[in-house]
Amino acid sequence: MYCTILLTGELGEQWGLFIVHSLKKFDPSWQEWLISIGIPPEMQIPIALAELIGGICLVIGVLTRVAASIMAVILLGAIFHIRWENGFFISDGGWEWDLIMLAAVLTIIVAGPGRISISHVAKKIPRFLQ
Repeated sequence: MYCTILLTGELGEQWGLFIVHSLKKFDPSWQEWLISIGIPPEMQIPIALAELIGGICLVIGVLTRVAASIMAVILLGAIFHIRWENGFFISDGGWEWDLIMLAAVLTIIVAGPGRISISHVAKKIPRFLQ
């Protein structure tokens, strides 16, 4: 239980950073970067919204499993499509940190939101969606 609380708190901080980082993805110049790495420019808004809304859901503890699943897909894309060529270590632009974040969201998918989340307090959201 305490591990889940610590993990959720730490992820709240990290996902807070992802919320801020998602805001720059609404900038039209980010669309050019997507094109340069081979991702269709139409993916700009869905990626930005997924990070923004998913980050907010994880921080406040609503639909955490759904949000963590979406974040896992985004992180897998970041690892295999963007950072894989750079190697493992983050100092070389690698996927080390993305892998740590992926492990954390997979833990939230398995463990659920925890007792201090809005989902747990409300008890109206089905357990598998919490």
